[in-house]
Amino acid sequence: MKKIFIIIGIIIIIIVIALGIRFLFGGDEDTWICKNGEWVEHGNPSAPKPTEPCGEADQSAIIVTSPQPNQAVTSLIALQGKAKGMWFFEANFPVRLLDNERNEIATSYAYTIEDWMTENFVSFNGKIEFKVDKEIDGILVFEKANPSGLPENAEKFEVPVRLIPEKETMVVKVYFNNSAMDPEFSCNKVFPVDRKIPKTDAVARAALEELFKGPTDNEKNESFFTSINQGVKIQKLVIENKVAKVDFSEQLEFQVGGSCRVAAIRAQITETLKQFSTVNEVVISINGRTEDILQP
Repeated sequence: MKKIFIIIGIIIIIIVIALGIRFLFGGDEDTWICKNGEWVEHGNPSAPKPTEPCGEADQSAIIVTSPQPNQAVTSLIALQGKAKGMWFFEANFPVRLLDNERNEIATSYAYTIEDWMTENFVSFNGKIEFKVDKEIDGILVFEKANPSGLPENAEKFEVPVRLIPEKETMVVKVYFNNSAMDPEFSCNKVFPVDRKIPKTDAVARAALEELFKGPTDNEKNESFFTSINQGVKIQKLVIENKVAKVDFSEQLEFQVGGSCRVAAIRAQITETLKQFSTVNEVVISINGRTEDILQP
């Protein structure tokens, strides 16, 4: 008899525990429950898995996926995420960029192409451009559209970002041969392409360094090619009285033969340097030699 009471007691305990678990996780209803920020099945729900976020994210009317908190950004910030329809008015809402003292740097809007007349989340995109002189902390403020202007209807969501100044750039020309523009290959006939480089006082050297990189894939597709060997180094460059004297490593003439190729090499270097108003004449040397270099 004692064993029977023990077995009955164990059964009662199991039933109580099972009922308690079902109570904690939503009772007897077959549904989806939010657990650790994710939707999980409870029982055998007939409804599809919810698409809206659950847990802490469900408490917010806006979720920003770009930029991420404390992300370093330069000149342009891509805005992406989703917000509940009530956050929009006429399919957009304002976005402001502030500095660390909450002074306004730039303003823009985030937009949706989805139906925003809903209580559900809809995706948004946008961009905001800015310019700063030094690296600083910033705050990106996503503001609920508030056409009424009433303070009680105002809401905002803030994302801290790191604002990085964009390096100033300049454009130089480099000169290549081109088989489409000069199908007969006139040797000393070269053609310019533009290259964007960081701003520098040593612009002539920078232009030559771009020249020695050779044409890009896009430029090759446009029939540009170079007659200059890879791996050429600039050992010295001096510009005086509108004469550019430039000394190169031996790689410039390594296995270079034929008067046509020699003329093409000289033309590429000379025209690249003569684009500058400070250069009228170019003297090329290799390891200090000028007389016996680049022989056909």
